[in-house]
Amino acid sequence: MSEDTPTEAEEIFTESQKLKDNTDAVDETKPEDEDDSRKTRDVIFVGTKPIMTYVTATLTQLSTQSFVTIKARGQRITQAVDVSQMIVKRMNTVGYKIKDVRIASDSLLSQDGKTRNVSTIEIDITKE
Repeated sequence: MSEDTPTEAEEIFTESQKLKDNTDAVDETKPEDEDDSRKTRDVIFVGTKPIMTYVTATLTQLSTQSFVTIKARGQRITQAVDVSQMIVKRMNTVGYKIKDVRIASDSLLSQDGKTRNVSTIEIDITKE
């Protein structure tokens, strides 16, 4: 394999970056459940920026909202866990806690046409 040929991991990373482009630390309002679309929650997508960027974004949302979801997939799952732990452990006097953690996997189509599974995590943080 030549140096110019990307590996499978690089292809998966490139494909996931294309799908996730421009979503780093973006807050999106989404319906919490289909029955009550008035309820909203904010989502922080963990990407390639420094961890403190996501900690700050999450704390900003928690100052106005009572519920925030931190989402990540692939290699960024560890950073999402780090963000949640920094908020819960270091801000223990404020009373933030992890309400729910969901793990799953997404099927992505790579550039060579193969289907790849990429792990995902969603961590819900609330004020007590």
